[in-house]
Amino acid sequence: MSHAGESGLDKPKPAKRKINGVLLLNKPYGITSNRALQIVKRLFSAAKSGHTGTLDPMATGLLPICFGEATKFSSMLLSADKTYQATVKLGYTSSTGDADGEISVAENPGPIQTPLKPDELEKKLQNFTGLIKQIPPMHSALKYQGKPLYSYARKGIEIKRQPRDIIIHDLKIDVFVGNELQITVKCGTGTYIRTLAEDIGKALGYGGAYLSKLCRCAINDFDLSQAYSLDTLERKLLVDREACLYSTDYLLKELQAVNLDAQSATSILQGRTILDHPAVYQLSAGEKIRLYDCERRFLGLGEISAEGKIIPKRLMSAN
Repeated sequence: MSHAGESGLDKPKPAKRKINGVLLLNKPYGITSNRALQIVKRLFSAAKSGHTGTLDPMATGLLPICFGEATKFSSMLLSADKTYQATVKLGYTSSTGDADGEISVAENPGPIQTPLKPDELEKKLQNFTGLIKQIPPMHSALKYQGKPLYSYARKGIEIKRQPRDIIIHDLKIDVFVGNELQITVKCGTGTYIRTLAEDIGKALGYGGAYLSKLCRCAINDFDLSQAYSLDTLERKLLVDREACLYSTDYLLKELQAVNLDAQSATSILQGRTILDHPAVYQLSAGEKIRLYDCERRFLGLGEISAEGKIIPKRLMSAN
C-alpha cells in the first residue's frame, strides 16, 4: 500500500493550513503512531497536529489525531478508559511481550488441564479484574534515570520495576481454541495489555504467553466504528477529508457544558475568574467543565474552585 506523499515524485508541497478539530483514525498494522500522524498531517496540509494514546506498530485501531487548537485538549484522552480486543498465544513467550519480539517456547509450564473447563477458565481470568498490581514491561516508554526503559532493554539491561496499581473494568473471553485465547479488555490508564497477556499465560499453567494481535476499539465513548482508515482518507478530496473532523470540544464531550454571558465570556478569555455563576451551585469543587459563550462558541476548559468560582484552565485562542 502506498500512502500519500510516499511516491517520491517532485510535487510542490501545499501550504500548511491552520485547521482545528479531531480525526478518529483507524491505525493500520505495521506503522508507528507517529508515522500515521505524519501521513494524516500531510493529507490535511495541517500546520499543527498531534496524536493521543500511542499504539505500538503491531497494534491497530483507534488513534485520535488532534489538529490546531484541539492539541491543547488532547491530554483529556490520556487518562480515559480504553477497550482492546487482544489475541493471546499461550505456551510461548516473546522478548517484547508481543509478536514483534523473539518468540520462544515458554519454560516451566505447570499442569495444563486439556481442555480447560470454561468455568475454571472464567474463574482464573476474573482474578485479573478490578484493582490489580502489574509490573510494567521493559519494552515501554517509562523513564528510568531520564531514559525510556526500552533503551535499556535493547542493550540487554534489565531494570528492576515496582508493581503499579491498574484497574481492569471488564475482561471477557471471546474465543478459546487450542492455545489461542481471544479476549476483550476494558481497562484504566497505565495498563499494559502485553503484560496482562504474559500474566494470563502463567496463571493458566502455560508458563507464559505473548500478544499476537491487538486492536484498540474504544476510548471512553469514542468507538472504532467512527474512525477512518488511511486508505479512505487518501481517496477523498481535501474538502471531504475536513468533513471527517469532529469539533475541538468533542474531546471534552463527557464534561458538563456551561454557558456564559458576554461579560463573563470576555473575563474568562482574559484569564479572569468568574463569581456567582449559577453553575457553581450545581457542580462540585474541582469539577472540570466545558465553557461556551452566548452564541454557543466553545471557549475552552474551566474548573469549579473550592471558593465557588469558575477558573479558566485551558482556553481557545482569540483568533
